Amino acid sequence: MLQQYGFIIWDWNGTLLDDARLCLEIVNEMLAARGKRRITYERYQEEFDFPVQQFYQRLGLDFSTQPFDTFASDYITRYDERCLTCNLQDHARDVLQHCQDMGIAQSVLSAYYQAGLERMVDFFNVRHYFANIAGLDNYHAASKVQRGKWLTEQSGVDSDKVLLVGDTVHDHEVAKAIGADCVLIVSGHQLKERLEGCGVPVLESLAEFRPR
Repeated sequence: MLQQYGFIIWDWNGTLLDDARLCLEIVNEMLAARGKRRITYERYQEEFDFPVQQFYQRLGLDFSTQPFDTFASDYITRYDERCLTCNLQDHARDVLQHCQDMGIAQSVLSAYYQAGLERMVDFFNVRHYFANIAGLDNYHAASKVQRGKWLTEQSGVDSDKVLLVGDTVHDHEVAKAIGADCVLIVSGHQLKERLEGCGVPVLESLAEFRPR
């Protein structure tokens, strides 16, 4: 499956890091604090999307009364306090090591802000697997397309030899924008049915990347 690629771009949140339940917990705290009803995990998976501002609006939040910047900063504060209590996805280390052993260059792409992303990558002791770590320069989690293009340019690998692995429809959108192949993992943030609508391989877990 991987032999044809010279470069893999890994999404971080939900793909390598198992954090969807924490994200749901924080979203529900923030909804409750604003007088809104809590949502189920299934509703979270049905509605979650990028840009995240639209996701929150679908949950009934009105940013005409409270700026989105305030909400985003609140979310980041809560997430930063607890994100290191999460675990990497099962088989994440094994797969990263396998790709490294194959001589495939790897990098991380995330809609999280750069300093926070680097803190997590260092905490989980996986930085040595990655040529570059690309987060955003803000808290808005709007799009990863430009950072994905930058990673591909930095790699020096032709886009048809690039594979993007993620867990959301937006990851597929990024892959299309940079001309890369895409594989999606059913690992937390969006329902399998939504991922299957992208028309690319959808795997149940990272275990399917492991050598047989």
